[in-house]
Amino acid sequence: MGFVALGVATVVMLVAFLAGLHVASSLGVLGLSLLSIFGDRPLWDLVGLIAWNTNTSFVLVAIPLFLLMGELLLRSGESDRMYRVLAHWFSPIPGGLLHSNIAACATFSAVSGSSVATAATIGSVALPAFRTRGYNERLVLGSLAGGGALGNLIPPGIAFIVYGVLMEVSIGRLYIAGIVPGILVSLLFMLFIFIVALIRPDWAPREPAAPWSVMLHGLLDLLPTVALIFLVLGTIYLGVATPTESAAFGVSGAFVLALLAHRVNGRMLRGVFLSTARSTAVVMLILTGAFVLNSTFAILGIPYAISQSVAAMHLTPFATIGMLVVLYLILGTFMDGFAMMVTTIPVILPMLKAQNIDLVWFGVIAVMLTEAALISPPEGLNLYVIQAFRKPGEEGTRGTIMDVYVGVMPFFALMMLGIALVIAFPQIAVWLPNTMRGK
Repeated sequence: MGFVALGVATVVMLVAFLAGLHVASSLGVLGLSLLSIFGDRPLWDLVGLIAWNTNTSFVLVAIPLFLLMGELLLRSGESDRMYRVLAHWFSPIPGGLLHSNIAACATFSAVSGSSVATAATIGSVALPAFRTRGYNERLVLGSLAGGGALGNLIPPGIAFIVYGVLMEVSIGRLYIAGIVPGILVSLLFMLFIFIVALIRPDWAPREPAAPWSVMLHGLLDLLPTVALIFLVLGTIYLGVATPTESAAFGVSGAFVLALLAHRVNGRMLRGVFLSTARSTAVVMLILTGAFVLNSTFAILGIPYAISQSVAAMHLTPFATIGMLVVLYLILGTFMDGFAMMVTTIPVILPMLKAQNIDLVWFGVIAVMLTEAALISPPEGLNLYVIQAFRKPGEEGTRGTIMDVYVGVMPFFALMMLGIALVIAFPQIAVWLPNTMRGK
């Protein structure tokens, strides 16, 4: 019965997503339908219990807190100041302001939990700076979309929280595991920009260097952001705080920075709280639907059936990982990365356990794959976010989404190279969390 239910679930899920139905409703309705057809448990009692446990989870409180921290930093003007400082330091390097795009995205990712928010924030700040400088537009768009994909990979990403809760893995270890791969991908992006700028200098004109006094003074402006990053990630690494507690520290720090910038007022706070509430509601609704489907699969015995089948196939762990990577790449062409994660985890968890695969290591791979889906044409959400910030040029048009598609493809390929390196050398992901203090 397990495989029959899984077959029905797969077909219905594909039809629902291709039809454009909302992720949360698709997962929830599918779980309820399977349970009512194949199960014998009290349906509504089970759903009420799942909804209550999901939305009152101490671990999941970190999601609205990290979203709130990102909103406070965005509206306090910290992102503008950060981009300006990084531009002064990276402009003289071949590639100029394109390096600033990647560095700013990586830095903002360390104080935000969303890839889309990272792409939108840095895109809104950076695009106006390129309009009169003669940079290749497609390369600019690709660097912003690709850099935005660092938002979930460099902690504190919401995707790591979702993965950790669904997989029952330490979110603190996942966060620390994402740091080195995030830096690796950032360096790959910047190396590519450097090489392109050497080969085609007309695509990325050299910028004049700012005076040393301006550059050094800019570092002082960057200190609050660095302190906030340490407040969030340092407390987790040192075992001082849980991810939820570090998120609360981060919100407090971001609020202090907003106060120091004289940006706090009633209108600003209202916008911050409304935006955070909207984003939190969407994420928690999706998670509730995912837990309903996850519980349905467990009741119907699907995880056990899958683990037995995988064991009978005698696959090596690397063969299993390779199969899952291909699956994620296919799904990423028509599904959002977040939806891809919550819909596949109930199915792939028994496969991973049957192969004794390190769930922290695979968590980094899974988040990198979901980030790749965000910049994978034609459904990559970051691509549409960047396109939305483009303004009409001299000819009166802002160009088509195809410009973003073409520009992001080298960065998509480099993300895949980063995934291959993490698969080939697991220590890239697991070395740092193995040095953590505390549990």
